[in-house]
Amino acid sequence: MTGAGEGWLGDGIEEVGFGVWVSGVDYVAGWRDARDTADRLNRALLSAGFELSAVRAVASTNDDGRGVVRLVGWPGALERLAMLLDAYAGGDGGAS
Repeated sequence: MTGAGEGWLGDGIEEVGFGVWVSGVDYVAGWRDARDTADRLNRALLSAGFELSAVRAVASTNDDGRGVVRLVGWPGALERLAMLLDAYAGGDGGAS
């Protein structure tokens, strides 16, 4: 999943998810699972009117090879996403 101008969001992301590689750990399988979810979330973000150059989901893995999806972006875009999620949840800030 790509979008125009998202290069700044990918800078250095690979190093975040992969610290020390452990022999025998299947990092690729975890990354594939995370990639599928990140792609789905990125399509949803695009459908909601977000630009992937402002906010995007990025696939990675943790130390034991489990898939991890990180949401990265500009604070303003993430604030807008937080407001949308809050409105969807009923505006109570998750208190219910």
